[in-house]
Amino acid sequence: MTTNATPMNGAQSLVQTLVASGVELCFANPGTSEMHFVAALDAVPGMRCVLGLFEGVVSGAADGYFRMADKPAATLLHLGPGLANASANLHNAKKAGSAIVNIVGEHATYHLEHNAPLTSDVEGIARPMSHWVRTSRSSVSVAADAAQAVAQAAAPPGQIATLILPADSAWGPAEGAAPALPVPKRSEVPTHAVEAAALALLRGQPAALLLGGIAARERGLELAGRIAAKTGCALLLENNVPRLQRGAGRVRAQRVPYVVDAALTKLQGFRDLVLVGAKVPVAFFAYPGKPSLLLPAACNVTRLAAVEEDIVGALEALADRVGARGMPAAHVAALERPALPSGSITAMGIGAVLAALIPEDAIVIDESISVGRNFGAATANAPPHDWLNIMGGSIGFGLPAATGAAIAAPGRPVIVLEGDGSAMYTLQALWSCAREGLNVKTLILANRAYQILRGEFASVGAGAPGQRATDLLGIDRPALDWVALAKGHGVEAVRVDDLEALAIAFRRALASHGPSLIELVL
Repeated sequence: MTTNATPMNGAQSLVQTLVASGVELCFANPGTSEMHFVAALDAVPGMRCVLGLFEGVVSGAADGYFRMADKPAATLLHLGPGLANASANLHNAKKAGSAIVNIVGEHATYHLEHNAPLTSDVEGIARPMSHWVRTSRSSVSVAADAAQAVAQAAAPPGQIATLILPADSAWGPAEGAAPALPVPKRSEVPTHAVEAAALALLRGQPAALLLGGIAARERGLELAGRIAAKTGCALLLENNVPRLQRGAGRVRAQRVPYVVDAALTKLQGFRDLVLVGAKVPVAFFAYPGKPSLLLPAACNVTRLAAVEEDIVGALEALADRVGARGMPAAHVAALERPALPSGSITAMGIGAVLAALIPEDAIVIDESISVGRNFGAATANAPPHDWLNIMGGSIGFGLPAATGAAIAAPGRPVIVLEGDGSAMYTLQALWSCAREGLNVKTLILANRAYQILRGEFASVGAGAPGQRATDLLGIDRPALDWVALAKGHGVEAVRVDDLEALAIAFRRALASHGPSLIELVL
């Protein structure tokens, strides 16, 4: 422990320990119990703090930040209700394998017995969305607890660590910061897993590598492309991956479709499936008369590497085993820029505009849900860029994730593809983008409906929706005014209703720095 002439409190030791452990950013929505942490930000250098006006923005931003920075941010949340508000995007982050250190305030220990209005079971609220939960029982233990929280969050592929800070543990005396703990490493994949995967690919049956986690990044895709060139296997991606590095010059893999029938058709011919940081494909929901698992009964499944294991090392070993290490990769995308389309706004037309204008090194945040299902295919030959998907299906991910990604990669443009219904869950992120001057370009796909639910209504066999059901699936009375909503949050905005206007507005947005929003009326 370090010592200082000036007395230190628990909150100051916490902030010092976070910074010493490499956590230099905190997304925050604090309350009374967290005021000593807030004060510590002035006393301790090295921690940037970004205010979110809703806790779901805070947690979603921490998710987006990790996916681009490969290191955790902290969140600062107010008691159990604040943590509960953050939980939807913590669910998404947990499914994505994003490392986050949650700091959650709590009543002073001696105050809990009085059952004040905000008293709750904070640990109970934390557990479903956390891999590790601890309450600091004294101000002296806070620093060591914080170091442990960061180490737990850093465990591959990335975990959610929640440290609960009672107010008296924050304001009580502390001895100093704790040293950073070693960062856990990815475990090596055993030789027998590599051998089993090689045999699956070399036995002469139709085979595929199914990629997830960091296998969807450039190095993993390159190795998979070499293996495909040698063995003839197909390259598939899980329907959603945390961060896909794609575009011209990079190896292209095909996503397993969301729709059950389409997924079954995509997978029906394979007799061997090798999992690389991925799981056996499963339907998003149960549908009457349709399977939960999306593989044909005759398909053998072999796991090369789990998502937390050394995926790149496993692919290197597999490439060596099949004699592919020195081969040029198959399925490399070539640069293709389509002509800008014209006419009314359609999903196909939006995809063409994106393909024509996405700049090199852009970061695309995709929560386009139903309208954007084919945007990935349309933009596969754009200049190289990163594509971040919603992983847990809890909507309200896109705008907060863009906030975090833009802070993690300040020199890169961030493009958000966002449905109007899902954007309403966390539209407060627009204010954070404006306050921080973030280079985030948001496209609101305004179909005035929860469009995906219309399809799901039919898919589950619920029949034809009557008036009451229709009212629950539409958001058109009144129609949301996204230009006004954006401007009210400090973001410049424009509405477009044809593809020519979209191209002009999108090109203008990309040419300027700072946040902007385009509402596309479908």
